[in-house]
Amino acid sequence: MENLPFHKYIRSAEDLVTTKAQALRSWSLLAFARENCRLASSYVEEAKVLKWLASKFANPMDLLESSDLRKALLTCSGIPEEWQKQLTEEDKTLAIKGFIYEFLLPTVERFPDELAYRYLLTKGDALGGKARNLAGTLGERKFLRALLSVLNLAGVHYQWKDANLWHDKKEGDAGIENSLKGLYWSKDSKHRLLILNASVPTVQKNVDLSLLVGTISDLKKGKESILHDPARYVALGELKGGFDPAGADEHWKTANSALNRIKSSFGQLQLNPHTFFVAAAIENSMATEIFTQLQNRTLSHAANLTHDEQLTGVCDWLVNL
Repeated sequence: MENLPFHKYIRSAEDLVTTKAQALRSWSLLAFARENCRLASSYVEEAKVLKWLASKFANPMDLLESSDLRKALLTCSGIPEEWQKQLTEEDKTLAIKGFIYEFLLPTVERFPDELAYRYLLTKGDALGGKARNLAGTLGERKFLRALLSVLNLAGVHYQWKDANLWHDKKEGDAGIENSLKGLYWSKDSKHRLLILNASVPTVQKNVDLSLLVGTISDLKKGKESILHDPARYVALGELKGGFDPAGADEHWKTANSALNRIKSSFGQLQLNPHTFFVAAAIENSMATEIFTQLQNRTLSHAANLTHDEQLTGVCDWLVNL
């Protein structure tokens, strides 16, 4: 059997599957729990302050006199934040009055507690939305940390980009994966740029991970940018960090559709960049499909985020392309 880059770590479809034990022990579940608690902490502190500020008023109706509490009261009234911009100040006052009459006045002197509880309940929806995006973010960080580790251990100098600026590599780079949006390195006289969540003109869609031949100076504005040169793309990949098995198949369908679109779009130009797929939750059926695509070279590489050897293998492969 030909020695393809994934063979050392992926010998069968079963090797790609995320088992229940791995999911429970994995970095993702624990990191998600910690980060979710951290996100919740800000709302808890806001609720404590809201209760203290409200307690300075003798009667719930007096809360209307406070401009500082107006936004919090409107939140507690149940009107979604995106709708609030469409309301007049008179509409907002009516909503707040209705909330106070129906929910705060009946609680008499306990109204500061009631207000704080309802604030937390309302903000819980916002926290839920953030949590849904959190797993993907954590998966991206896990991947980037592994990639940086491969570069560091190989002694490869790199530069990294946050939302605005490029920075030189420095000792003690812990945490840069939290804000990293791009990465440049040079190895064996090969210059590589990795761009995250970039709009690829050839595909006319966003791609999670794009590896190109080039330097930082090639990332110009507009159509002069390297992103507009299809011949510069070395590899393009989809990264799904969510670890909930219930959504795994749907994530794979979305990613597979994106990868097929990449192959088709570049193929029309007689170009064939590598494609790869990395995910935290891989179920049996999708593992079979992924392995089949690896075997017939539809996919160049794949990895399960909860398998350290596979993750390291795909990062090492990218660094040496």
